[in-house]
Amino acid sequence: MSFTLLYLTLVLAIIDWIAVAKNWKKVEYFARPATLIALLAWFGMNGGFSGYARWFAAGLAFSLLGEILLMLPAEQFLPGLISFLIAQIAYLIGLNQTLPPLNLASAIIFILVLLTSIQVYRRLVVGLKASNKSKLIEPILVYSITISLMLFSALLTLVRKEWQAGPAILVSLGALLFYISDTLNARHRFIKPLPSGRLPVMVTYHLSQVLIAAGALIHFNFSG
Repeated sequence: MSFTLLYLTLVLAIIDWIAVAKNWKKVEYFARPATLIALLAWFGMNGGFSGYARWFAAGLAFSLLGEILLMLPAEQFLPGLISFLIAQIAYLIGLNQTLPPLNLASAIIFILVLLTSIQVYRRLVVGLKASNKSKLIEPILVYSITISLMLFSALLTLVRKEWQAGPAILVSLGALLFYISDTLNARHRFIKPLPSGRLPVMVTYHLSQVLIAAGALIHFNFSG
């Protein structure tokens, strides 16, 4: 497995984090999409465009599209949300190549994700209403359900027999960071601005994509 493009991905991500922290918009407009482009290229060069791994490649591609839409001068939030929704669906399909196991562990994981998601969404609805953006309640509900299912599916790899521990931990941690990133982003946009701005949103987001991609690549192309 070649790591050159993965190292480039991390370098570009760090550049983007600095740009976000310093509010260097022109640098961010370059580094933000470039990070995903490098990660997608690394994923493809190591066999990520074949088999079930292709669904993760699709997830990265639609995430890239969502990033671009959200960066446009006249921000396209709803189209960007739809792009990320498709990305989550692609990850969902990739994570569920077999039926999910029905046991105590999966039931506990489901309940934990469900209770957390309900609490997060309730707070978000309050923020949307307070900021006169009630029209986004239903689209965000659909997205919230989808990313919660993605997180649940990723965490299930920890108890799936066909997943080895290493890649299962990577995709689980990646999905959790993705969920945290989206939660922080929603809080920053609709509830209360984060003290450090969008920096924690971007750090958790980029790390999440790297971990999900790495876990999927190892599982589908380098395990067993």
